[in-house]
Amino acid sequence: MKITIGSDHAGVEYKTEITSFLKSINHNCLDVGTHTKESVDYPDFAHLVAQNVLSDSDFGVLICGSGNGVSMAANKHKGIRAAICWSTEIAKLARNHNNANIISIPARFITLKESIEIINVFIKEGFDGGRHTQRVNKI
Repeated sequence: MKITIGSDHAGVEYKTEITSFLKSINHNCLDVGTHTKESVDYPDFAHLVAQNVLSDSDFGVLICGSGNGVSMAANKHKGIRAAICWSTEIAKLARNHNNANIISIPARFITLKESIEIINVFIKEGFDGGRHTQRVNKI
């Protein structure tokens, strides 16, 4: 699976570890940055991830302090459904019911271990379709 990952300065440490984890389970990861803890503008990286998901990647992973900013920026792109996930259950529902194609991780509110577990559920789950299709099409 091809996954594009990006973060702001608050998520850079998680991004590095999550990328290593995803590669260890044979996913192709494109890291679009940032690569330092120096303050950056999160929309720049959210837009890069969203553009790659729309053109070339199966999924995207975004990480910032709260998960909110990157999710808001990514959701400006038609066809992107970025979901902030803080538990495995939320990640499962984001995929099953909302056909989310980007997961947004709130690095300041969950552990790295939790983040990896949540992302692992997100990429393994699928869209249930059915009654959810009409709802997703209205987004």
